[in-house]
Amino acid sequence: MAITELKHPLIEHKLTYLRDKNTDTKTFRENLNEIAKLMIYETTKDLELEEIEVETPIQKTKGYVLKDKAIAVVPILRAGLGMVDGILSLIPTAKVGHIGVYRDEETMQPVYYYCKLPTDIADRKVILVDPMLATGGSAIYAIDYLKNAGVKNITFMCLISAPEGLKKVQDAHPDIDIYTAKIDEKLNEKCYIIPGLGDCGDRIFGTK
Repeated sequence: MAITELKHPLIEHKLTYLRDKNTDTKTFRENLNEIAKLMIYETTKDLELEEIEVETPIQKTKGYVLKDKAIAVVPILRAGLGMVDGILSLIPTAKVGHIGVYRDEETMQPVYYYCKLPTDIADRKVILVDPMLATGGSAIYAIDYLKNAGVKNITFMCLISAPEGLKKVQDAHPDIDIYTAKIDEKLNEKCYIIPGLGDCGDRIFGTK
């Protein structure tokens, strides 16, 4: 498994707005989707293509398009939803599944509550998305679920990650590639990423 930190000026610029506690919900949501769009370019660099013949205004030539069942995007609810539109703006043919997992604030363990996946999920490369990788519990649970559903090609994409969570996912699933916009300092005593950006779900949906 490879851990890739995408150090790009545009991502750094937009991430600063996400960190700012004074950023309003609309601006937060827009920048989150824009970062997801920038990240998916790198995350999908190994997608398989198939050759087709296309006719230009001049002559016939070879072209390459994504395979019919190339990709599925699976956000971890609820915060992962904030990344989906940005990804679909570049890959509108992708199917979308949903896995609902939340962290119990007392035990810090993942709690499952919902899942709906495309019927052909096992035939697709799955981009599993969640803005925050903190303890790693929810990501591991979601990866386990996808593998049990027959998925063999999984990439995890997040905005901000903690070293503790990265190690936990790496130990549990050494075959999974992780793409993150930023590796932050550590987790605090409440298992929040610091400096982080607070509760991403609340800031996306304006629930706090």
